[in-house]
Amino acid sequence: MDVRVSIRLISFVLAAWLVVASTAISAQDNPAPSASPAIFENADQTGRAAGVTDPGYSSPAASETAKSFDPVSATQAWLATVPADKRRKSDAYFEGGYWLILWNFLLAAGISIFLLASRISARLRDFAERTCRRCRGSCQLPLQVVLYAIAYFLIMALLSFPLNLYENFYREHQYGLATQSFLPWFREQLIGLRVTLIAGTILLIVLYAVFRRAPRTWWVWGTVVMITFLAALVFIAPVYIEPLFNTYKPITNPAIRDPILAMAQANEIPVKQVLEVDASRQTTRVSANVSGLLGTTRIALNDNLLKQCTLPEIRMVMAHEMGHYVLNHGAKLLTYFGIFILVGFALARILFDAAVNRWGDKWGVRGIADPAGLPLLVLILSALVFVLTPLVNTVVRVTEREADAFGINTSREPDGMAEVALKLGAYRKLDPTPLEEFIFYDHPSGRARIRMAMDWKAANLSAGESTTIQSGRTIH
Repeated sequence: MDVRVSIRLISFVLAAWLVVASTAISAQDNPAPSASPAIFENADQTGRAAGVTDPGYSSPAASETAKSFDPVSATQAWLATVPADKRRKSDAYFEGGYWLILWNFLLAAGISIFLLASRISARLRDFAERTCRRCRGSCQLPLQVVLYAIAYFLIMALLSFPLNLYENFYREHQYGLATQSFLPWFREQLIGLRVTLIAGTILLIVLYAVFRRAPRTWWVWGTVVMITFLAALVFIAPVYIEPLFNTYKPITNPAIRDPILAMAQANEIPVKQVLEVDASRQTTRVSANVSGLLGTTRIALNDNLLKQCTLPEIRMVMAHEMGHYVLNHGAKLLTYFGIFILVGFALARILFDAAVNRWGDKWGVRGIADPAGLPLLVLILSALVFVLTPLVNTVVRVTEREADAFGINTSREPDGMAEVALKLGAYRKLDPTPLEEFIFYDHPSGRARIRMAMDWKAANLSAGESTTIQSGRTIH
């Protein structure tokens, strides 16, 4: 599953923290979406994995020595290998995403206000209450939440579908990042909707039970529920959710498998096989991950990575992903975002009560324990998430930089890291301004990653570890 599953269901669960859970917490970095082979010319076929094709370029730092090597100049040389037209295309794609952040927020806000002002939300609540009136005992209230939640998620899916279609289908095809035709893509949206209906409804049942039993301290206990839910999602997603969208099979090529398993064993990652996922039927992007907890931990590479990258690049990508696991980024991000959720719920409590006191009669919303107030809660939390975008991105970006540092020290492939960063430039602006990077980047920019790689190379050249660079490869 990915935020790649992307049914744009605007709820405080899915529009904010489930996105974080399915990307950052499970350490699915997507470090190297593929670039078009036309970006780079003059392919060097040396050092390729069996069956692996190269995007085609050589290191601009070739034949440098420790004495003459300058990380700043080397970084600029790497960036200069990308043709201007390809740079403009990737810049346009990424900068368009700035506006999509705004449009998604405005859509979430608009739908929430519409459901409240039209009293559709109140009518859904009334329908659920009438339907469950004959139910006896403790099952009545949960059933009301189930009926409301199903209707709510379906309405959200319908109203948000046009933007979802543009953002995740037409736009991806426009920039050459998608491979699916409409019908297969739409089928996967329906699968994602079913997952949302099940998982989202279960979560809302628990949250509204908390809201009813603790109307004053719901924001504290609601945070506990959210953190528990996110941890459970990380645990079950690799086994039960991700296979709904893709097929996983073991990699049998020892030239690829064995170096990855060697790195995993050296870092005490409890896996015995490396899996390949058939992502090429959906996207041209390259990705990999080390995800799961306890017995569900696994290493997976998508087939684009195997087809388009060299062994040094693959080693670097996988070392980065292992860094998330070894550095406990899952637990750290659960903690960080648990704090965000706690603060968000605390503010939401104040703003929710104030809004109900002023407009509750007009909207038909009785209080926090009333399911009809869900659009109001979504509106408040969506606004908070929108405002906190730079802070959330910074937290994730810091962990990604830590994983980069771990990856280059483990793989010892500075040129591989630079090559991967350039491929990432197929869809992420390579050289942003500092303000852009602070606000919009949840990963280090291509420029920052290449500079880290070149700084590492300079330090190790100076230390005498490597004295010759040949064909863009450091010889040890």
